[in-house]
Amino acid sequence: MKGCKAFIIGGSAGSLDVLLKVLPAVSIDIAFPIIIVVHRKQGTDSLLSDLLSSKTRLRVKEIEEKEMILPQTVYIVPSDYHLLIEKDHTFSFDYSEKVNYSRPSIDVTFQSAAEVYTNKLACLLLSGSNADGVNGLITVKSYGGEIAVQDPASAQVDYMPAQAISRANVDHVLQIEDMAAYINALS
Repeated sequence: MKGCKAFIIGGSAGSLDVLLKVLPAVSIDIAFPIIIVVHRKQGTDSLLSDLLSSKTRLRVKEIEEKEMILPQTVYIVPSDYHLLIEKDHTFSFDYSEKVNYSRPSIDVTFQSAAEVYTNKLACLLLSGSNADGVNGLITVKSYGGEIAVQDPASAQVDYMPAQAISRANVDHVLQIEDMAAYINALS
């Protein structure tokens, strides 16, 4: 896909290791934001932002309510809130009940972004132990977006990407070492 307007990565158990390997090789010239939705404990937000910013030259920041979405920025979804993408290309938070036992829910963000970015959205689902993200990928695909998953064989916990492969019409199954090149090619 050329002309990507937003790239969203979703993951759970085992996904942090992947992010730490992939982000250093992502070009600082990408023409879109990278939004990261990961399941994690409350209170670890600044630690995650600090850790990821030490691995990339892109700007890394925790999302703030009503913030404008800018390219060349890695956005981290705060724990315990669902992230919504608004039509005016800002972020908003939702504290409704958990989806797939998770808040933030990957499904909620993928589905919200699909409505805004339609066929200019690309999403990647990483390692994890539940099916959060799978329904969101199906929605992204229905809007013409591009969907990719981590090869389950390389995932610490293969359930999440395996479920996506079995239930969604996945465009790409990626090895960890190929993910940065895939992201860079979306610009």
